[in-house]
Amino acid sequence: MESPSFHPENKLYEISRDCKRQDGNPLREAELEENRELGRTPFQKDYARLLHSASFRRLQGKTQLYPGHEDDFFRTRLTHSLEVAQIAAGIAQFLNIKKIPSEFGKHTQIDLDLVQFAALAHDLGHPPFGHNGERALDELMRSYGGFEGNAQTLRILSVVEKKLISLNDGTEVASHGRNLTYRSLASVLKYDKEISSKRNKTAEISKGYYSSERELVKQIKGHVAPRHGENKFKTIECYIMDVADDIAYSTYDLEDSLYAGFITPTYLFEAITPEGGESTSLRDQIFSEINGELEKEEYEKLDSPEKLSIVIAELFKFMDFKVEPENGGSQRARTALTLVEAQRFNSQYTSKPLEKEKLTAKRVGNLIRSVELVPNKEFPQLSRVRLNREKLISVELLKRLNFMLTIKSSRLTVTEYKGKEYVKQIFNSIIESDGNLLPEHWKLEYNLAKNSSQKNRVVCDYVAGMTDRHAAEFHGRLFSEGASVFKPL
Repeated sequence: MESPSFHPENKLYEISRDCKRQDGNPLREAELEENRELGRTPFQKDYARLLHSASFRRLQGKTQLYPGHEDDFFRTRLTHSLEVAQIAAGIAQFLNIKKIPSEFGKHTQIDLDLVQFAALAHDLGHPPFGHNGERALDELMRSYGGFEGNAQTLRILSVVEKKLISLNDGTEVASHGRNLTYRSLASVLKYDKEISSKRNKTAEISKGYYSSERELVKQIKGHVAPRHGENKFKTIECYIMDVADDIAYSTYDLEDSLYAGFITPTYLFEAITPEGGESTSLRDQIFSEINGELEKEEYEKLDSPEKLSIVIAELFKFMDFKVEPENGGSQRARTALTLVEAQRFNSQYTSKPLEKEKLTAKRVGNLIRSVELVPNKEFPQLSRVRLNREKLISVELLKRLNFMLTIKSSRLTVTEYKGKEYVKQIFNSIIESDGNLLPEHWKLEYNLAKNSSQKNRVVCDYVAGMTDRHAAEFHGRLFSEGASVFKPL
């Protein structure tokens, strides 16, 4: 029985079961006749190729928010990606039932394998040591095309990862990249912008794709949405992945922070209330940034920053707790009771696992059901997916509070600062050694590079692929005493 995802009327995909686009163009970047397993769709094959890649496995050794060696409760990039994939599949299923049929016909469905592929792949390009590792590589690469996590993800899937492809005649051909469908590559193309080849030293990280992948991006657009022109290019699967990532970040990173004791519900509430000089500055900054996001989605802006306090109060249901004695009483008594109730309230979410799980599970379900579809009738595959206005405000508020109060806290900044220096010193040492510090297969890539720009990109690819532990160990072998010469790099 033919899958609805591959029905000839399916405008979201425009491909048939024989792995060819209906206009006859090839489905994959490498125009090779690969062995085709019966019953396996092209997107299921791409999903498998991602799942079995070294870059995907390395996500288990990359920090999401808190270093994994501190406690086995904390999420890594791998477990975060798995959660994003589950949420993304939930969004796609919701849209397939509630939204897609009425807009595009009963035979049209969003492919769950493709959506989950996008979610599992979305963090592949993140380097060791999080945001500061990304900044370090971008600073080192500004004269050679820059560095950015999303751009690196596309490069890993299309260039860095190697694969042997089995042909119908029994021979095997080595391929750069995983030889994925154009549609799968499009699902991780978050920013339709080429990063400038050279930027000044003070420039911020530029989000987009590298100039080295310019021709590939052109091919992706031509295969996925022919005749689309110069309008913004972003597929529906990429929109879903983006929303799922925001939901996971604003929910599960919050859970990790509650567990770690970095934040409490009352601390979040106090941080966003109007009182206090620093709090007011934080609140006003977040208020401005959230209004910017609302404007992007063409929603009505917030008219007052005080509304943000209500969002936190409703999330944690502050109104369920009494904070004053029933029969009045002295100011001292009221204050003492307020402190006791606040401590009792915080303990629900910091020391009671079931309460944290109840909060996150209920929140994720509500957010999935709040997703909206903005159909693109001319190019259905580029239809937008977004959260409704109320939920978008909640997600953006928690994302920003988590970033400013947790990621930017002095305790995490110390770790990330050290990581930034590790990345810079490793990179510069490899360049100074003319590539001799690279493992053999990477050294071959380095020696084949034609100019300094390409050589620097090879080193960047290698360092970006390191786990946190590998980078720390590599740095120790370069700059600490007692390192063994017998252990391979």
